[in-house]
Amino acid sequence: MAANPSKTEQRRDDLRAALIDGAERTIAAQGLAALKARDLAAEAGCSVGAIYNVFADLNELVMAVNGRTFHRLGAAVAASLDGRDLSPREALVTMSHAYLHFATQNTPSWRALFDLEMSTESRVPVWYLEELGKLFALIATPLSQVFPDWDRDEIDLMTRALFSSVHGIVLLGLEKRISGVPQNQIERMIALLLLNATSPAKGR
Repeated sequence: MAANPSKTEQRRDDLRAALIDGAERTIAAQGLAALKARDLAAEAGCSVGAIYNVFADLNELVMAVNGRTFHRLGAAVAASLDGRDLSPREALVTMSHAYLHFATQNTPSWRALFDLEMSTESRVPVWYLEELGKLFALIATPLSQVFPDWDRDEIDLMTRALFSSVHGIVLLGLEKRISGVPQNQIERMIALLLLNATSPAKGR
């Protein structure tokens, strides 16, 4: 049986939760650039230095917020399939549209997932990779049904290729870049991409 946390540990856990909550609200309302240690400390009722007793830096705090966002994103994508009898290719299109809708409705939080400076060479927490892995698994499942002869590496590569492609379309569309399309055309563009890219006749 686990021992009850000490008062010091409890205060630390409470402060951690308060800082994540505060950062999540700030990012959702104003974007990642608005996140300031002094403002967070004032909202949480602690000193600026206390933040760095809980998190190594603000990037680590943002990663904790992004973990929550990834979880919500994955849940929204998965929920888009609930109760629907779809072919694997239809499922891919449906999930991609759910991704678009999440990005549209939660743009600052969604942007923070990718605006945070991080690469494959960065030290990324296991739980963060797990959330990303769950999202990729949702894509890989119907892909494996479309291409049953492909091995795991090929499915993984295609999963990442499709995710990157859909993400790029959504990003350009929401930023209203000249290379993008009007928002009411984004869904159609995504569907055209996915249905053509996953045509079984094309194979590898």
